[in-house]
Amino acid sequence: MSIPKSIEQSFKVEYNYQLHFTQHLFHKENALFNNIFKDYANEGGVKILFVIDDGVVAAHQNLLDQIKDYCASFAPQIQYRDTIVLPGGEQVKHSVTSLNQVLQGINDAKICRHSFVVVIGGGAIIDMVGYASAIAHRGVKLLRIPTTVLSQNDSAVGVKNSINHFGKKNFLGTFAPPYAIINDSDFLKTLEKRDWISGIAEAIKVALIKDKKFYGEIEKSAEKLATRDMASMEYLIYKCAELHMQHIAQGGDPFEAGSSRPLDFGHWAAHKLEHMTNYKIRHGEAVAVGMAIDLTYAQLIGLISKETLIAILDVMGKVGFDLKLPIKPERIEELLSGIEEFREHLGGKLTITLISEIGKKHDVHQIDMQKMKEAISYLV
Repeated sequence: MSIPKSIEQSFKVEYNYQLHFTQHLFHKENALFNNIFKDYANEGGVKILFVIDDGVVAAHQNLLDQIKDYCASFAPQIQYRDTIVLPGGEQVKHSVTSLNQVLQGINDAKICRHSFVVVIGGGAIIDMVGYASAIAHRGVKLLRIPTTVLSQNDSAVGVKNSINHFGKKNFLGTFAPPYAIINDSDFLKTLEKRDWISGIAEAIKVALIKDKKFYGEIEKSAEKLATRDMASMEYLIYKCAELHMQHIAQGGDPFEAGSSRPLDFGHWAAHKLEHMTNYKIRHGEAVAVGMAIDLTYAQLIGLISKETLIAILDVMGKVGFDLKLPIKPERIEELLSGIEEFREHLGGKLTITLISEIGKKHDVHQIDMQKMKEAISYLV
């Protein structure tokens, strides 16, 4: 009897997760947090380990007590295990120290695949804790509670988790959707001005490549956003998150197997600038500069008009972005090496997303390095 030389089998896995919007999440009258675990319906209650950004703890001094009191009110359905407080910001992704602390906490709290890690903080700590949760027991349940504009409208609503390694942003990571995300607008009230403005970059990004009407709404509300108008910000976060999640679900490549990544518009330069400045600039600030570079390049190669370029840069300026290149001119060649690093990150084929008009993306697979250098030089 001859034996076939191969066996082929395919299967599909469906993912479902929800983004909730609320205020005063850990007030006992707010049943949302409890209902998420009630819906999970694990027999004997659900064990929960909290990991919280220390900046959030400092800004909300009663938060730790509120969490413990809330969990006690809904015991035994919610089984509070422990809270780990870690530094926020990009430094939390630079080494395995914080990662190991979370993994140790998961082990010590006996968190299993039917238990939850709840992470509260900005995009960096959410990235790192998501990575820890994805690799512990090959995946424990993760609930994200983002506390910055950028994490509420972009990074925390996606399916990626990561830490930095070998001097490269997000070199180690996983694709693992969270069980759910909760956006509590109360956390936005204590943000520094830079963090308030920074996250608007991701909304401008997704509007420029996907939704002309949304971009027009950002343009009209630019000055309100700059002066911390909460209603304008809540709408911006909602619409940006909606477009981001629609892209993941309907874009045909949720785990980025291909080389086209329109949501990384402006990001090849942003990632390199973050590293070159030792992460002294926020991710959103770097994305704003990265978009300005790519928009200028798009104008230089004839994709968009000078009027369109000037109008977009004016909106970013009104919001509060400083679009001046945050490195010295003699380092421009080093910045340009970020294009090759981005190609490597994509998996071989270079694909840079530009726009041909507001609301319409345009992918290119080759870059005129002299014109890109010229585009960068405009921001010096």
